Formats: sequence, structure tokens, C-alpha cells
Amino acid sequence: MTNELIIQIDNINKGDSSYCWVNVEIGKTRVGKARIKRAHGKIIIKNINVFPEFERQGIAKQVVNYFKRTATEIYADRVRGSAKGFWKRMGFSECQDGNYRWVPNRK
Repeated sequence: MTNELIIQIDNINKGDSSYCWVNVEIGKTRVGKARIKRAHGKIIIKNINVFPEFERQGIAKQVVNYFKRTATEIYADRVRGSAKGFWKRMGFSECQDGNYRWVPNRK
């Protein structure tokens, strides 16, 4: 399996405010999926699911880093307790509403 991450975003139309599925593949192997909403340069990540046989290989981190290259702001929607450490390691800050937020460092 090649290490090139392929993100396939389905059914995002300009101005569409609904969530869509994102297929995550490495080479020709589907390794997971995510559910996101994208609008005005912002991305809301509802969830990232890496299939069990591909966990602990840094795939979710690669997905988030991909989104960081394409967004001006990212929210992780309603983060569960067991995932808080992941989002903090990814550079996200906790919001008061249970979400986590990332904005690029602009210097």
C-alpha cells in the first residue's frame, strides 16, 4: 500500500450548507471516512472514522492536516471526552460549547 493519502469529497456544491461524506484512501485502499461541512473557507468536522485495521497509523492526523491546508478555520463538532487529547495535539483550542477550533498561526 502506498502512503499517499487521497481525500475524495462527495456532493459539496457551492453554497451547500449540509454535511457531506469524505472518503479517505491510501493508494486504492479505503481506510476511513469523515463527515464535514464546508462554507466560506471554514470546515466543520462532524467526525473522522478510521477503520479498525488502519488505526494508530496517523491517518486521522493526515486528514486533519489536509483540511488545514485548505481552510481558514476548522471546528471539530461536539468532541467526545476520549478524543480531546487528539484535537489538542492537532493545535485546536477548546471552545465553551464542547467544540474545538483551529485557526492558522498568522505572523
